[in-house]
Amino acid sequence: MPEINYLQAYPENIRQQVQVLFDEKKLEDYINKKYPTHHGVVNDKLLREYVLEIKNQYIKKSSPLSKIIFDPKIHVINHALGLHSFVNRKQGNKIKSKNEIRISHIFKKCPEPFLNMIVVHELAHLKEKEHNKAFYQLCQNMLPDYFQLEFDMRCFLNLVKL
Repeated sequence: MPEINYLQAYPENIRQQVQVLFDEKKLEDYINKKYPTHHGVVNDKLLREYVLEIKNQYIKKSSPLSKIIFDPKIHVINHALGLHSFVNRKQGNKIKSKNEIRISHIFKKCPEPFLNMIVVHELAHLKEKEHNKAFYQLCQNMLPDYFQLEFDMRCFLNLVKL
């Protein structure tokens, strides 16, 4: 039987519980019951609007975002689900910095709370570059159930054909 992925950082007893649900074909029922509807953010324009709405609500004074897109290459190349890039470009005598957010294309078809969680995660990188205590506090400030959503999203990924 295939083993579950994406849960390596969790305790063994938690991983075993998820493995049992997966093996008994009950993991999909658990996810679908808890998150029955998917979002309608299906293209880059709608993703930009979605991200900027959250950004303006919680971290309005942070750096502007020059690009926000769904990226089909993220998972394969970077083993990531989203990327926040800080790009410096020289234009004449000036150096311009641009922030970009790229979200894996697998989030085009998922429950809205999972998209929200990954967007909050990438937006938090505008303020905190590292995954440290301040970073996770910021994530929880924007999304109080951040950790539960991250766990459930990792379970969901075991059901998605990547």
